[in-house]
Amino acid sequence: MKIILIMGLPGSGKTTLASELASLINAKRINADEVRKTSNDWDFSKEGRTRQSKRMADLAKKIKEEGHNVIADFICPTPEARSIFPADYVVWVDTIKKGRFEDTNQMFVKPKKFDCHVTTQNAKVWALKIEKEIK
Repeated sequence: MKIILIMGLPGSGKTTLASELASLINAKRINADEVRKTSNDWDFSKEGRTRQSKRMADLAKKIKEEGHNVIADFICPTPEARSIFPADYVVWVDTIKKGRFEDTNQMFVKPKKFDCHVTTQNAKVWALKIEKEIK
């Protein structure tokens, strides 16, 4: 079982890719907006994003322990947030230069380590490529 992180700027296509990939590998999905809604925590400061990464990590580990592949799609904008999340495979969705939130654009640090670098918004093609790589 694997925990897959699909990360990138808002509007880059993370959720679309996560949906495509989940159906191919029969994975449970964790969407950051849904987790924030459940937690009623809309704090997007550095501290808030660290809290969110810990929540996402705890949920992903629990689902993996239950015997499922997990796909988590969230911005994960900083190296610190990424270090908290226990990804077995990292997908960087790098299809836009700027997202719709300037504070996120300023905070976002391009990852140095990733397993797949998605550069076009063609979720079906990328999902098939990732499926082959992780099997």
